[in-house]
Amino acid sequence: MPIPALMTDLYQLTMLAGYLREGLSERPAAFDLYFREAPYRGSYAIFAGLQPALDYLAGVRFTPEELAYLERLALFDRRFLAFLRDFRFRGRVTAPREGEVVFPGEPLLTVEGTLAEAQLVETALLNIINFQTLVATKAARLTVAAGGAEVIEFGLRRAQGPDGALSVARAAAVGGVRSTSNVRAGQLYDLPVRGTHAHSWVMAFPDELAAFRAYAEAFPDSSVLLVDTFDTLTSGIPHALVVAGELRAQGHELRGIRLDSGDLAYLSREARRRFDAAGFPGVKIVASNELDEEVIAAIRADGGCIDIYGVGTRLAT
Repeated sequence: MPIPALMTDLYQLTMLAGYLREGLSERPAAFDLYFREAPYRGSYAIFAGLQPALDYLAGVRFTPEELAYLERLALFDRRFLAFLRDFRFRGRVTAPREGEVVFPGEPLLTVEGTLAEAQLVETALLNIINFQTLVATKAARLTVAAGGAEVIEFGLRRAQGPDGALSVARAAAVGGVRSTSNVRAGQLYDLPVRGTHAHSWVMAFPDELAAFRAYAEAFPDSSVLLVDTFDTLTSGIPHALVVAGELRAQGHELRGIRLDSGDLAYLSREARRRFDAAGFPGVKIVASNELDEEVIAAIRADGGCIDIYGVGTRLAT
């Protein structure tokens, strides 16, 4: 999605007007984008956001509506507004590849051009690169903590607006979280989309077993059943086992179950034991609920049997 030219701080425009007035706007300049401390008390970051940044630079234009708004502010003269009308970024950008490890003090972007060019695009580039690099770094930490288990990006409902949610899905993929629940992100970025069902699905039916059966009938080859609406051990898992047997009798297999509350390490161990004992070793166990790399590491240290982690809040916010 195009980023408007007015997506900048006011002081970028006032400085730019001043440069033009003082005859400095065409002076050669180079701006480095870097960070002083690695996020999450770590030592590194994963660089992300380069393609959106390049797309912004290639397309940044001031529209007639934007120029009319700036004129109404009564801050800028006609010469400056004419300068903005004709503005195009013609500078040069040097950067690592997306997904590379970067360190404090290392330039993530070096923007070379005129002083006017480099100054005007600074805010938008910081916005794009800082956020996506932060998310990609978190995603990498999650994938390391998961130890080979799949991690799915579940952050749409927690992200800072629709644009933020798309940026999260994209940057998470750069960092190693390569599937998402966000269907629009799947379309835009060619990411695998994943999902189960919500507690509301279960509550819409007369009972949990009826809900599981209906979902399995609708999606016989891809059903992942949420088993904690009532009680995971005495209701959800037993009912999921019933449905797994019914699916197999029809030539299908239950894809998995999802745990969304409680002691995830213990519940996943018990779920694995029960499904294996019943002859369903292929059923995947998905876990969600306020997960981050520390929680995932603790679950694994406690012997958790989780195949897939769905991470939303701690990745997207």
